[in-house]
Amino acid sequence: MKARLYKKYIDQVAPALKEKHQYANPHQIPRMEKIVVNMGVSASMEKSALDDAAKDLALITGRKPAISKSRHSIANFKLRKGQPIGCHVTLRRDVMYEFFDRLIATALPRIRDFRGLSTRSFDGRGNYSLGVADQTIFPEIDLDKVKHQQGMDITIVTSAPTNEEAIDLLKLMGLPFAEGR
Repeated sequence: MKARLYKKYIDQVAPALKEKHQYANPHQIPRMEKIVVNMGVSASMEKSALDDAAKDLALITGRKPAISKSRHSIANFKLRKGQPIGCHVTLRRDVMYEFFDRLIATALPRIRDFRGLSTRSFDGRGNYSLGVADQTIFPEIDLDKVKHQQGMDITIVTSAPTNEEAIDLLKLMGLPFAEGR
């Protein structure tokens, strides 16, 4: 069974984008390609902090995270080459749509004083990045088991060539952008 947002994309979003931007070919219509969720952990924290972050990320995404290791040694940060410093997960296809649905339906509304996302976080090529300060906005996380408040970066990669087309795509998909920001 396909994800609810994938059906919405096929039935409503793609025809609306085709009509608005006058695409000649259906392959020109922008779509979400992948979502990358990244959690960085300070090198100075104890070793269990990375394990806790990986467990939380696995609960949130439903996939086992890959561990990111440092590429260079930096003495000022007490960082050695090859030291684990974070974890990340790349989501595609149905899992991506399920995560995006949970993000916009349950997680973002749980942010305190949430008034919408900024439209300034696009990279110029149609990809959108947002930072979440606390992993506890996701309902999968048990508040009693959280030892460290951990943030994460979420990057939504689209096939849109420009930011304007990506904004149209993500607005139609349901991402809550703030008005006038």
